[in-house]
Amino acid sequence: MSVEAASGALSPVMAFALVGALGVGSQWLAWRLRMPAIVLMLLAGIIVGPVLGVFDPQRDIGNLLSPMIAIAVAIILFEGGLTLNFHSLSDAAAGVRRLVFIGAPLGWLASTLALHYGAGIGWETAAVFGGIMIVTGPTVIAPLLRQARLAKRPANLLQWEAILNDPIGALAAVLAFEVVMVRNTATDAGTATMDFVVGIGLATVLGVVAGYGIARAFKRAYVPEYMKVPVLFTVLLLTFALADTVLHESGLLAVTIMGIWIANANLPSYTELRRFKEHATVLLVSGVFILLAANLEFEALARLDWHAALFVALVILVARPATVLISLIGVDIPFKEKLLVAITGPRGVVLVAVAGLFGERLAAIGVEDGALVGPLAFVLVAATVVLHGFTLAPVARWLGLTGAGVPGVIIVGGSTWSTALAEALKKASVPVVVTDPNHAKLRTARSAGVPTFTGDILSEAAEDRLEFVSYGTVVAATDNDAYNTLVATDLAPEFGRDRVYQLVREKSDSARHSLPATLGGKHFGDEKTLHELRDLMRKGWLFRVTRLTEEFTFDDWRQKRPNAVIYAFVNAAGDIRFVRKDDQVKPGPDVQIISMLPPGSLESEAAKVTPNLPDDLTP
Repeated sequence: MSVEAASGALSPVMAFALVGALGVGSQWLAWRLRMPAIVLMLLAGIIVGPVLGVFDPQRDIGNLLSPMIAIAVAIILFEGGLTLNFHSLSDAAAGVRRLVFIGAPLGWLASTLALHYGAGIGWETAAVFGGIMIVTGPTVIAPLLRQARLAKRPANLLQWEAILNDPIGALAAVLAFEVVMVRNTATDAGTATMDFVVGIGLATVLGVVAGYGIARAFKRAYVPEYMKVPVLFTVLLLTFALADTVLHESGLLAVTIMGIWIANANLPSYTELRRFKEHATVLLVSGVFILLAANLEFEALARLDWHAALFVALVILVARPATVLISLIGVDIPFKEKLLVAITGPRGVVLVAVAGLFGERLAAIGVEDGALVGPLAFVLVAATVVLHGFTLAPVARWLGLTGAGVPGVIIVGGSTWSTALAEALKKASVPVVVTDPNHAKLRTARSAGVPTFTGDILSEAAEDRLEFVSYGTVVAATDNDAYNTLVATDLAPEFGRDRVYQLVREKSDSARHSLPATLGGKHFGDEKTLHELRDLMRKGWLFRVTRLTEEFTFDDWRQKRPNAVIYAFVNAAGDIRFVRKDDQVKPGPDVQIISMLPPGSLESEAAKVTPNLPDDLTP
C-alpha cells in the first residue's frame, strides 16, 4: 500500500471521477426528485469534503485546483455569452442596459455598505468584496431558470444580467484592489491605473478579434466541420490566458465578449456549437460546485459571528431589491417582473472563486479582515442558492410569471385531424397551440377556439412570440414528411427526444425511404400517416376524452371500447404522455385517456350508460 493510499488521499484520477459522479449524479437526482440541482450539489460537496473527509481538493488535486476552476469559469462565461443573441433580447433590452450600466455601480455601492455596516469589515476590504458581489452567478441562474420555467422577459433579464455583470464584477474588484494596493504599498497610483486601463482595453480587443476570427473562419470554411469545436476551445483558452496574463480576471471579460460576438455572427453551425457548449457547461458547473463545497473549511466559517447573518440579510432584503428597483425606474416593464428580478439574486461560482483569490491577496498586503472575504462569500452563496433554489419557482407562479402550470403541447400542422386532437387536449385541460406557415390551414383551429401561431415553428419569430417554456411536447403533423422530420430532429435536443413525436411517413416501411434513428421523432397512436388519419376522420372517427375512476377502471374502458385507439394519457397532475402502438400500459384512477373512436361507438354506448359511469362517457 502506498503512503498516499494509507493517508486516505485520493489519486487525481479518482478525484476527478468522484467530482464528475457527484456533480452529474446530483443533477440527475434533482431531476428525478424535482428539487433544485444547485442545492444537492452544494450538499454533496460538503458531505464528501469537510464532513466525511473523503475528498479534499487541496490534498487530492493540489496545484491544479486554481487553474481548473479559473478555466471552468471562463468556459462557463463564454457559453453564457454564446447564448446572448441581441435579437432574442427584444423587449428586455432596456431593462438589461439599466441593470448593467446603472445596476452594476449601484450594486457595488449597496454591497459595500452592507459589508461595512452589516459584516463589520473595513472600507478597503468592503470595496473590493463589494465589487465582486455585483455578480449574480450564471452558474446558478441557468439551472434555476431551467427548473422554474420562467416567462421569457424576466428570464432574459436575469440571464443577461448574470452573464454581463460577471466580468464587470471581477473587474470592479480588480480596480478596487489596485486602489487598496496603492494605499498599502509603495506602488505608484499612475502605474496601477495604467495597468488597469491597458488590461481592460487588451481584453476587449482580444475578445472582439477572437470572436471575429472564429466567425470568419467558420463562415468561409477555413476550418473543417469536425475541427470546429476543438478550434473553438483552443482559441477560447488562448484568449483567456493572454488577457489574464496582462490583468488578472480580465480574461473573463475577453471570453464573454468573444462569446457574444459569435452568438450574433449568424453562423450556420451556431446551434451545434451552442448545444455542445451547453453540455460542457453542465459538467463544469456541477464540477466546480462540488470542488468549492468540498474545499470548504469549517475553521474559516468559525471565525464568523452574527454579523455574517446580518450581512446576508441586508444583501438579500435591502441591497439587491433596492439596486434593481432603482435601476429599472421608468422602464416599460410590469412591476411584478421588476419585483421578481429584484428578489432573485443568487450568487455562484465566480463570486466564491474570485472572492477567495482577492481575500488571500488582501491578507498578503496586510489588510487584516481580508481573511474574512472567503468565508463570507461562501455563506452568501450557500444562503442565496438554498433560498432561491426553493423559492424562485413558487414565487414566480404566485406572481404569474411562469409558463403554463401544466407543460403544453405544440402541434405543427393545421389539418382537421390536428384540430380535433387539439380540441381533445383542451378538454383534458392541457395547454395546446397549433402552428402552420399557411394562415388558411389554421382556419378550422381558430374557429374551434384553439390557440394558433401562423409561421414556421423553427423561425426566430416563433422564438419571440411563442413562450416555448410553456410547452413540453411537440407533435409534427404536417402534410410534408420531410418537414415533420426536420422539426422533430431540430427540436428534440430542446424538448427531449422522448417528448417529440411525428406522424408516420409515407413509404416509411420501404428500405429505400427509411431513416436512421437519429432523425425524426417518435411515432404514436396506431402509427398511421396523415393521409390515413384524414380518411378515418372522413369516415366518422372522432377523438374522445375519458376520465378513469376507482369504479370505472381501464379494463372497464377497454371492454366498452375494444376498437378505440389510444393516443395519450393525462395524469392527475396534468402531465401528458403520448402512447405508442405496442406500449403495454394500464393507467389508474384520475387518468384521462385521449383516444380515437370509430363511428357508432358513442351511440352504442349511450344505450348502455349506467349512473355509476363518468359523465364524459355520455355523448
